[in-house]
Amino acid sequence: MNDTIHYQDTIPGGSHWSLVMKKGLTLRLTDKDGGANVGMLFYNPENLLERYNAPDTLKCQHTFKLTRGNCLYSDMGRVFCSIVEDTAGWHDTVCGNTTKNIVVQKWGERNYQQYRNDWQLNGYDSFLVEVAKYGLGKKDLAANLNLFSKVSVDEKGTLTFNDDGARAGSYIDLRFEMDTLVVLHTCPHPLNPAREYPKKPVSFQIRTSEQLTDDDPCKNHCAENQRGFQNTEMYTLGRS
Repeated sequence: MNDTIHYQDTIPGGSHWSLVMKKGLTLRLTDKDGGANVGMLFYNPENLLERYNAPDTLKCQHTFKLTRGNCLYSDMGRVFCSIVEDTAGWHDTVCGNTTKNIVVQKWGERNYQQYRNDWQLNGYDSFLVEVAKYGLGKKDLAANLNLFSKVSVDEKGTLTFNDDGARAGSYIDLRFEMDTLVVLHTCPHPLNPAREYPKKPVSFQIRTSEQLTDDDPCKNHCAENQRGFQNTEMYTLGRS
């Protein structure tokens, strides 16, 4: 990845944001203090009906977790972005979001009217606020991924949140293969057992991606990824 940082900042814990990442840029997200969670969704800014597809992302790469070498797919069989570096090693894409009820049951209610900037947001409403900026609503939300959150499953299918999944300084690099609307929040994972509402900040950097090569580990991770890259290349052909 190019060392030139075009833009960087920190997203406070328990908040939300969105941006359009252009093809050829890489987004690095870093868990500053440990214990962070980044709920994330992707949309095609040219056609907002095209969005992140969690089932296809997992089944075509024969995996339950996401890490280096994996790609994140749209429902049109195209690759939004690839995970080119990852020091966390495990990211969840099956457990979904916190809701207002989940937050209240786990950590009590802290509304904005009473607590101002110390209120407690949930992932579902945070997504709704962000997608509304682009004319989207409830029907446009999809199953999201949760970066820095490790969730294991036993033989009976029981999901368990692992506290060791998010370590201070862990980072993930997302290389964007097509222009992508990124919608995210830093609200807690729905299975997080913390006694107090965890407000964990995440820093980010936007850099220029290295040129894609024939031996790229994400592209060659599996035959399905090779087809996904072909679909994406055809779609982006002729675009700047």
